[in-house]
Amino acid sequence: MNEIEVMTTASLGDNSYLLVSGDEAALVDPQRDSWGLVESCTSRGVRIRYVLETHVHNDYVSGALEVRAATGATVAGPARAPYAFDHLALAEDDEIVFGGVTVRAMETPGHTAEHTSYLVFDDTGQAPTAVFTGGSLLVGNAGRTDLSGDDHTEELARAQFRTLRRLALLPDATQVLPTHGAGSSCAAGLVSADRTTTVGAERRTNPTLTTQDEEEFVSGRLSGLPPYPAYYHYMAPINRSGPGVLGGPPTLRPLAAAMVEGLAGGGAQIVDGRDRGTFAAAHLPGSICDELDDRFASLVGEVVPFGTSLVLVLPEPAEDAAHEAMLQLLRIGYENVAGYLAGGTDAWAAAGRPLRTFRTADASELAGHVAERRVLDVRPERPEGGIPGTLAVPLAELPRRLGELPRDREIWAVCGSGRRATIAASLLDRAGIPVTAVIRGGVRDLMTHV
Repeated sequence: MNEIEVMTTASLGDNSYLLVSGDEAALVDPQRDSWGLVESCTSRGVRIRYVLETHVHNDYVSGALEVRAATGATVAGPARAPYAFDHLALAEDDEIVFGGVTVRAMETPGHTAEHTSYLVFDDTGQAPTAVFTGGSLLVGNAGRTDLSGDDHTEELARAQFRTLRRLALLPDATQVLPTHGAGSSCAAGLVSADRTTTVGAERRTNPTLTTQDEEEFVSGRLSGLPPYPAYYHYMAPINRSGPGVLGGPPTLRPLAAAMVEGLAGGGAQIVDGRDRGTFAAAHLPGSICDELDDRFASLVGEVVPFGTSLVLVLPEPAEDAAHEAMLQLLRIGYENVAGYLAGGTDAWAAAGRPLRTFRTADASELAGHVAERRVLDVRPERPEGGIPGTLAVPLAELPRRLGELPRDREIWAVCGSGRRATIAASLLDRAGIPVTAVIRGGVRDLMTHV
């Protein structure tokens, strides 16, 4: 009997899949931290025979080589992917067989040039029961086509149009199992919160399939795309060359205040994972507030240059928080983490080091006063058009555009909910710009008072 298990990485909006047939399995598009899954398979008596990659990933470091090192599995991927490590190259109609299942490659360029989907057959004489669609057909949308650079976007958009129509010819009941889902910047806009779907459901409701005109489709791929994190530029080269094998999650070491001070003086960035109100009330000079939740690492990737040495300040229990923070950072290639401040800000203050603070507010305090205050809107998108008279700088652009901001009076940082506004406020505070962070509520609450 065959079964497909879905593993969702909420922090990146992605899915990995384990296709199990008897006591053998294939793992599709694994995250780097797949060690727990490998252990689970071993304890269940399931051998991972293959690791399948649908494309060279732009949003995370692949776990394929980690799984191969732990299990001896064969890494298989698109024949046109220029991987620099040994792998089984799969072209159109190439097949692998394990247990009682056959997996057949289907070349589906568009999201990337080499992109390949995989059809699953319980019986090669029957229709496919499922298709792993990676970044081609998503639930309610499709993968974006601009991640390989402007010179290739239109060509890939046209390829994606043809790919989607080819996938739409599969039987209605075929399960669609995409890698990218809600929360992934690899999607070309909004994606359903559902993680999987069927070909029939998508043919009826997915705008990328109901749009029959190629020029209209391509036009939509070339304009209005949401921004993607700067760290994306580094993921594909790492995945093509093959990331270093870690063999398990590294353990972060606790650091004394003097060590943190020295590292910061040497260029390390302090990232504080505590809640926004606690951070604003007392934080290390130069630190950035990024609450340790599902979006922690992806937001680090927006505002901290790739390769920067990091030092963490963490909520309690610090050891558990350090483990979670490290896993998230490893997924996007931020490996240079020196450790975390032992004892937190209390230890820092006890060692005679200064703490900084900035003011916080609810949106209600700003409502009705927008015209008389300097407001900075850091949302990545402004579907309502924004509030007239406010400064608009997406958070991902803010570090390089701080010099554009006036410094003659206080700036009120605002976003949709307070999450990004607090990160922005910490960046302004680091730059010596007086700031108030609107940490509860956001632009929608203010629009009715404009």
